[in-house]
This record gives sequence, C-alpha cells and structure tokens, in this order.
Amino acid sequence: MSVKKKTPPATHDDNPEWTKDDFAASRPAEELPPEILAQFKNKPGRPRLEKPKIPLKIRLDDDVVTALRATGPGWQTRVNDMLKTKINDGKFDFSLSDETSKPRRTAGTTKRKRA
Repeated sequence: MSVKKKTPPATHDDNPEWTKDDFAASRPAEELPPEILAQFKNKPGRPRLEKPKIPLKIRLDDDVVTALRATGPGWQTRVNDMLKTKINDGKFDFSLSDETSKPRRTAGTTKRKRA
C-alpha cells in the first residue's frame, strides 16, 4: 500500500484562508436565498426516535446467550422482536402467583447470614 503524500495547505487553492477583506465583505447567512438557506436548517446527528429503546442489563443462562449470538449480528434486535411478538400475541402471562413471587433458591445454596 503506497502512502499518499500530504500537500502543504499553502498550495490548496480550493479553499484559501480568509483575509480581513474577505471577512469585511461577508454577509449574514439570512441574506441567502430561502432555497439555499433551507438546506442548512438540519441539526447534525441522527434524528431522535419516537420510541427510543431502553438500555437494560439482564442475566441469561450461558447456553441461551451462546445460541442467540450464534445466529450472527443483529441477535439483540431479533430477541427484542421475538419478545415483542410473544407479548403482542398474548403468549406471556405476567400475573404473579404466590409461588412465582417468592425468590427461588437453587439446590445446595443457603441463605446468607448477615454480619
């Protein structure tokens, strides 16, 4: 790969440095024709989303994450779409029964003692 040589700024005549005379002769942007001025009204950056996504930390089993990541780039979007579809189809039951509202302990774990 060849390295491109940089041209000294003094040799660029496409965009010469402004002089005091150039600044004195300049006019405010509001004096531009409306069709040209309209092109500069946009703010930089991405437009705001109507419904932005919320960053969330969630703990999943290793095999679940491995399987999801194995589907390739965009796996988080696909998980979002799968969950949204299940919710919209009424496939999730979000009511908490007495059994599910209690914290579960896995076999072999004990309650921590407070100091």
